[in-house]
Amino acid sequence: MSQRIRAMGWQHGRMELLGLERIEAAAAALAPVIRRTPVVASRVLSELAGTEVRLKCENLQRTGSFKPRGAYFRIANLPAQDRARGVVAASAGNHAQGVAWAAASLGIRSTVFMPMGASLPKLVATKAYGAEVRQVGETIDDSLDAALDFAERTGATLIHPFDHADIVAGQATVALEIIEQMPEVGTVIVPTGGGGLLAGVAIALHHVAPRVRVVGVQAAQAAAWPDSLAAGKPMRVARMSTMADGIAVGLPGEVPFAHVAAHVPAVVTVDEDALSKALLLCLERAKLIVEPAGAAAVAALMSCEPTELGLQGSVCAILSGGNIDPMMLTRIIGHGLGAAGRYLAVRVTIPDLPGALSGLLAVIGKTGASVVDVVHSRTGGWLAVDEVEVSLTLETRGPTHRDDVLAALENSGYAVRVED
Repeated sequence: MSQRIRAMGWQHGRMELLGLERIEAAAAALAPVIRRTPVVASRVLSELAGTEVRLKCENLQRTGSFKPRGAYFRIANLPAQDRARGVVAASAGNHAQGVAWAAASLGIRSTVFMPMGASLPKLVATKAYGAEVRQVGETIDDSLDAALDFAERTGATLIHPFDHADIVAGQATVALEIIEQMPEVGTVIVPTGGGGLLAGVAIALHHVAPRVRVVGVQAAQAAAWPDSLAAGKPMRVARMSTMADGIAVGLPGEVPFAHVAAHVPAVVTVDEDALSKALLLCLERAKLIVEPAGAAAVAALMSCEPTELGLQGSVCAILSGGNIDPMMLTRIIGHGLGAAGRYLAVRVTIPDLPGALSGLLAVIGKTGASVVDVVHSRTGGWLAVDEVEVSLTLETRGPTHRDDVLAALENSGYAVRVED
């Protein structure tokens, strides 16, 4: 294939795939305004994977995610008459902030439709970046319908979060940076929702480093990609329920799908426990605040076998975003501690007798677990008149210690119920 054909783009089925020239144009356009995010080593993940692992910190990008890359390049390419009519987007988070920042940087008016339940920090941040925010409906689909109506009524250009060639080209610049920062990389692991970032990374590496393996990661409870790839076309997932809202996309985009189908050999899934443990590891060991979606690549390294991932050579895991509500962060940390065996909540039935509670606590004390809180209740309808239920929250030192605590309670004759 000639360099000229590669630069102009080539065909996969009926979809023209991006050429290197367009990706390099995106890199040139973004260079003055976007941050070149760091790549940092992770000893704990390197030991786990059996090979060098580094983290590409797009959580430290402007607006807290990779999204401004694609949004800026898409908006920058609009002709003058379209710029004059402004842009519109629908999003509950990272895309909203990316579009708001990109439009303001280019001096263009932006309107962003967000669901009524959008988190307050994301709402405030989107306004602060310069967008007019309108809250509509209960879901992102409701907001998208409103954004489409607005675009038809006003002539504003809808900036799709992933299904446009300029969006994919902008996200592809992440891969160009990785190759410059980590030229020895053999595998890149990418969090995946609609597919813009995964497609961009895959097509960029196809052009500049085809030896590199690209692996996509989805939340298991919002995994449209495995079925879509098996069917050979984008397929809508029947149901989504995941903490990783940044990659909870029910239907992959047509543009990303063509690139992913051509150049990504594997998309794996991770469960909610893996996501919360990955977020906790990033916080504790890498000192990085990452949202659940942004931690998906780390979750794959922690929960999938190297053979499932097909790791080859050094690994780069992309941390795609760090925008998380502090209240949600608190909940997820608790979930992660529980999943890692470092947090144990139990309900124990004891006799309603003097000294019974101290006897229970003595058993726990001998195990070395630390009591966080105790609730003593006589009012449960399931209790006999001479029984009390005690709710305990304990700090444990890992899965083995957690099992030891439960065994000690059961061996002492207590009826124990473990809370989720």
